[in-house]
Amino acid sequence: MVNLGTPSAPTPGAVRAYLAEFLSDPRVVPLPRWLWLPVLHGVVLRKRPRQSAEKYRQIWTPEGSPLAVHTARQARLLAERMRVPVAYAMRYGEPSIAATLARLEDPVVVPLYPQYAESTTGSVLDVLPPGTPLVREFHAHPAYIAALAANVRRHWTRHGRAPLMLMSFHGLPKRGAGNYEQQCRATAALLARALKLGDTEWRVTFQSRFGYARWLEPYTELTLVNLALGGGERVDVVCPGFVADCLETLEELGIRAREKFLEAGGRELHLVECLNEAPEWIAALAQISGRADP
Repeated sequence: MVNLGTPSAPTPGAVRAYLAEFLSDPRVVPLPRWLWLPVLHGVVLRKRPRQSAEKYRQIWTPEGSPLAVHTARQARLLAERMRVPVAYAMRYGEPSIAATLARLEDPVVVPLYPQYAESTTGSVLDVLPPGTPLVREFHAHPAYIAALAANVRRHWTRHGRAPLMLMSFHGLPKRGAGNYEQQCRATAALLARALKLGDTEWRVTFQSRFGYARWLEPYTELTLVNLALGGGERVDVVCPGFVADCLETLEELGIRAREKFLEAGGRELHLVECLNEAPEWIAALAQISGRADP
């Protein structure tokens, strides 16, 4: 199981090391190296680590980074369910893909990105030995959709239901997004159908813009502000593209986007937790792992 990665600690030094590896990947920032690397090391890595470290501090747990904690738990639960060895790795940071593969025999690799993108699953492919079986995507897998729906229903049972559900996906620059947007919208439509949502009861948005390029729209934060300005008092937000809570869900949406929504006049923003250790998701992972392509 491969997830994106996380700093080892919520400190500027640890964040700088993580961002240096992450943002050096041509799949993530597809600019000429001669142009981008001086900007990365001369500007970005001088300013952003301190800012990002503060964000990580707000969501850090006694066990560590939420992304790492949930991914490790998922691996353990999947191993218990399937009765086979299951390991996890991070594309950036530790444990590394290379070190993890070295201790496994004939592994199947499952990138934990439901929708395929060159900057996520494509980047994992770059560092795998040729011919390694890999699950390229599972955006429409029935068990994944069913797990998402069960998770939302559980949230509704505990917290009630808003008139509108925002389905927020990780954003990408429009240029080079490929089929990613279509897969996100397909996932959202399948989830809406499973939840029996009417056409006016759900929307798709995209988050996490970086830089000056035009990214996939509509933007999550701007949509939330406009909803509040238009009189919307409560909204539920779910993140189908993230299978484990992380900085982008807990801080970007659960803290910053909520603040913007409330400042604009909204009253309640309910963030549906990610699949994390939901039993339906572990069962879905067991099915998904059997769909690897050579």
